[in-house]
Amino acid sequence: MKALSGGMLAAIAAFVVFQAAPAGAQDARWQMAKSLPQPLGEIVGAVVGKKWYVMGGYDGINVQAQGVVTEYDSTSDSWTVKKNMLVPAHHAAAVELGGKIYVFGGFVGRPGAKGWGPIANALLYDPAADSWKELAPMPTARGSANAVVVDGKIFVIGGAHANIPGKPVTEPLWVDVPAIVTGAVEEYDPATNTWRSRAPMPTGRNHFFAGVVDGKIYAINGRLGTSFVTMSDVTDIVEEYDPKTDIWRYVGRSPTKRGDVAGGVYNGRIYVTGGEYEEPRGKVTFWAFESYDPKANFWQILPHIQIARHGGAAAFIGSDFHAAGGSFQSDGMPGIFSQMATHEVYPVGK
Repeated sequence: MKALSGGMLAAIAAFVVFQAAPAGAQDARWQMAKSLPQPLGEIVGAVVGKKWYVMGGYDGINVQAQGVVTEYDSTSDSWTVKKNMLVPAHHAAAVELGGKIYVFGGFVGRPGAKGWGPIANALLYDPAADSWKELAPMPTARGSANAVVVDGKIFVIGGAHANIPGKPVTEPLWVDVPAIVTGAVEEYDPATNTWRSRAPMPTGRNHFFAGVVDGKIYAINGRLGTSFVTMSDVTDIVEEYDPKTDIWRYVGRSPTKRGDVAGGVYNGRIYVTGGEYEEPRGKVTFWAFESYDPKANFWQILPHIQIARHGGAAAFIGSDFHAAGGSFQSDGMPGIFSQMATHEVYPVGK
């Protein structure tokens, strides 16, 4: 028998197994929970204890960030409006560490001009005090990035900003502004309030999901080309980053190519849902719900959420997977307001 080459072995190692739910499967365990206080899209969230903090929001009519902050109490199935973000932004990145929520970048409106202005702001939200403070800014201004925690350090990954020679990356993105989707990885140390650059993600992307399992970061799905769905493509590529070695590697593909996804991590598995994609034949909003086991390099296709959505927030509160807000269709239809307040939950651990 002929020996396998190194390339063939690598290809086999990257092979991903899929286990599918029945076509179009729905599960009665998906239940509607208390809706958000208002319809919101392009939001992020983080869980502290049994409370989920959802923030951001995008006013597509006036092209402005809303900066709304709401708290969901899972014990009473109720929402409470909190103080707005110190710097209102949409498409920000957020993560919990030590009972506090760290929020990075995002897009803001510019006075007198349409556009998404990437910002470098780093903010700290204290849920107990309902207070905000500013931290050392990121080295790279960007929106639609992702933030995760490994060993007490925060990694802000990917995103998008303008690509105009001689102008700062804070130039507002719009349909006529050249843009770049970045693979930048910047590590924030909360103990010293300092940043350092790490190895960039091989596939620069925005509107993706990143999760941590066993100290390694997994980047899943995302939007390529630009930050705008009408001027971009989507990917199913999954890449793994080891902060200890500062090395990225390709590990396979997810079952569904999509961008603007949301998700969470539970019991060593990464869960993603929602998303959108556009092409000349139509606009697509996804309801697919999938989980990834990095140890086995194995994907499971689960019963889909009840309402297809993109730009929403998702998280685990205990073993329950929550998805809220977002838009029920891909954006861009005149006169149609597609943002939702709907909130649904699936008991993964039962």
